[in-house]
Amino acid sequence: MTEQQGNDKPKSPFDTEALLLIDDHEEEVSVNGKTERKRGIYLLPNLFTTAALFAGFFAIISGMHGNFENAAIAIFAAMIFDGLDGRVARLMNAQSKFGAEYDSLSDMVSFGVAPALVVFSWALVDLGKFGWAVAFIYVACAALRLARFNTQIDTADKNYFTGLASPAAAAVMAGLVWVCAEEGWVEKGVHFELEVFAGILMAACGILMILNVRYSSFKGIDFRGRVPFVVMIAVVLIFGLVSVDPARVLLAAAMIYALSGPVQAIYRRFK
Repeated sequence: MTEQQGNDKPKSPFDTEALLLIDDHEEEVSVNGKTERKRGIYLLPNLFTTAALFAGFFAIISGMHGNFENAAIAIFAAMIFDGLDGRVARLMNAQSKFGAEYDSLSDMVSFGVAPALVVFSWALVDLGKFGWAVAFIYVACAALRLARFNTQIDTADKNYFTGLASPAAAAVMAGLVWVCAEEGWVEKGVHFELEVFAGILMAACGILMILNVRYSSFKGIDFRGRVPFVVMIAVVLIFGLVSVDPARVLLAAAMIYALSGPVQAIYRRFK
């Protein structure tokens, strides 16, 4: 009887969780100034993050098979999903530490590894050590940029980024690949001058990601508030402009944004 009673001791929470193949996520959140533990994750924002991750992975696979136009488009699709997950999380008040970390890892794949491998497979592979060194510099700078962003997320000004955001840097490289693919500079082979230009541009984008230069984050835009009617007209015109020639318009927009930080920094310095 005594032995049977000893075997019927209640199991500890640790023993119960050890029997599960996948344990439920749990994190601490602040509710009305009090710390509470919440189980589970928010579904909709993390679905968009997963879509961005899939698009980045698809871009890598497409680049490995020589489908560079599809790879570039996939990177831009990842940018759309990445922009939506944060917006949706804020609109739903569904922000969480898990979502922030998952989004950061997704960004590393979609906007760090994917652009580097796609451009390397397209133009840098024939440059030898210079090519893979430039690709590594870009990936390392993207990782440093994301790590710095995560550590400063609670103290930094929400209206500005410090350094070029990794999606914007990826847009520059993906836009270049997309334009060159439409010009036929993929099937016919890449000229040496273009290979060197792509390498220098990739290194420059990497350096811009870690420079102490401010870029507008556009997070101050209120999507829930009312705006003048002319704003909607401007949005329609922008969509029309992009539809005329998506590759060149998006590349031009990405280049202008990438240069806006250094230009404003130089202007403020001399002013």
